[in-house]
Amino acid sequence: MGTIYYNGRVYLGQGRFAEAFSVQDSIFTFTGTSREALSLKKEDDNAVDLEGRFVCAGFNDSHMHLLNYGQVLSQAPLYLHTSSLEDMLSCLKDHLEKHPPKGQAWLRGRGWNQDYFEDTDRMPTRRDLDKVCDKIPIMITRACGHCCVLNSKALEKANITVETRSPEGGSIGMENGVPDGRLFDNAMDLLLGAMPDPDTEELKDMIRRACRELNKYGVTSSQTDDYCVFRKIPEETVNEAYRQLESAGELTVRVCEQCNFTDPKRLKRFIETGNVTGKGTDMFRIGPLKLLGDGALGSRTAHLSRPYRGGAENGFSLFKPEEMKELVSIANKNGMQVAVHAIGDACLDTVLDSIESALEEHPGEDHRHGIVHCQVTRRDQLERIARLKLHVYAQSIFLDYDNHIAEKLIPEELYETSYSWKTLMDMGVSVSNGSDCPVELPDVMKGIECAVTRRSMDGTGPYLEHEAFSVGEAIDSFTIRSAEASFEETKKGRIAKGFIADFVILGEDPFVIEPRRLHSIPVLETYIGGRRVFGR
Repeated sequence: MGTIYYNGRVYLGQGRFAEAFSVQDSIFTFTGTSREALSLKKEDDNAVDLEGRFVCAGFNDSHMHLLNYGQVLSQAPLYLHTSSLEDMLSCLKDHLEKHPPKGQAWLRGRGWNQDYFEDTDRMPTRRDLDKVCDKIPIMITRACGHCCVLNSKALEKANITVETRSPEGGSIGMENGVPDGRLFDNAMDLLLGAMPDPDTEELKDMIRRACRELNKYGVTSSQTDDYCVFRKIPEETVNEAYRQLESAGELTVRVCEQCNFTDPKRLKRFIETGNVTGKGTDMFRIGPLKLLGDGALGSRTAHLSRPYRGGAENGFSLFKPEEMKELVSIANKNGMQVAVHAIGDACLDTVLDSIESALEEHPGEDHRHGIVHCQVTRRDQLERIARLKLHVYAQSIFLDYDNHIAEKLIPEELYETSYSWKTLMDMGVSVSNGSDCPVELPDVMKGIECAVTRRSMDGTGPYLEHEAFSVGEAIDSFTIRSAEASFEETKKGRIAKGFIADFVILGEDPFVIEPRRLHSIPVLETYIGGRRVFGR
């Protein structure tokens, strides 16, 4: 028994449309006109009148942190209370009263951003958090994920004192020679061992929680970096949690794991057990080696080739060049794709050098190595990305916030060639889209609006308007191009005969609505393999 969907506005991808499609055994079996579809109807087939609604392939977030999102969903929602430091602290207090930590658990929150504070122009410190509570450990993570703040109790638990040295690729915030509670990038690894880790059942609960939320946004596939969330938990334990959910039929998002490793020996062991790009099923598979090259623009830790505008610092990279080169080389020669976080152009130089060196050692025509974020760039780097045939994992939604800080922070000589994802597309580069959730919510329609308008939700911008995507290009970046990122473009990412039947029904047609209203289009229903996993 199959199902025929007719009388719709069905986007097939790359500018093509149909009126109808059919699904049987989790696969699209037909696309065309309503008349043709209904003429093929068998006696036991279902027929669904779409009533003119817009349908497209299910959205594929090509870079996010699914497990971390599931964890954050149980924490204090600081991202909803970032207009002032006082509002953020009140949110923490309220969460503490309603959800007091049990046992050895810490009070956690994520999403604060000092650039939005109206009552101060600084980051929070331990003194602020001590006012919330000084009896239990508190940790709050900045929206970007590259900085956190601890209260005094948490500093004590982590044994961070005046004698603790900042690690390579990170720094400990100081005030009058004493740790002020702020930890940047690799310094956050000092928390390893201080906080209790979840067991497998708790991991599964986080994944379930995150998948339910993703389905609400029309997301049916996620390319996710999970191994770095709980560094002490073996990667196979995380994989097993996904596989158990898949076996039980509870996994409602297809997952491609972007495998985060920093140790060459551990990476080699992982590969030797058969974990290379593509291993797995249509529901859970191994993706690329994921490396975190530098910090973030908002925390001033992205590694630029020259100082931030108005400052003396230029950020820092999290790997020494020889360390990154070794990891990329190991992955490349063993048939494993790489995807490297690079926000600053100085970091991107190291990444491009590492990939080019690896390809010279072991050439591969269809390697699909990629750059995650690819924000602050120079023209010569854009040309090099195209020449090396790299994939770019963009996050258009970042423009919602970065429009407020880009001109203030990015050096003038880099400003006009940054966030140049349309230029890369015109050069023939495959550019996918995502949210980096929980850095941003996995709100695809907001991401599509930012890609099309190059403006923030409040109207700020546009930033480099000539870099705007068309509506079709924006949708394709969340569907077809994201499938290309994971070598799956022959079976998902579009509504086509023989493809996996993941699709989304929207409340309005994004091709006819005013661009500044794209974010308001509701997701009405989400289907994975022809099975409805979300419906209003």
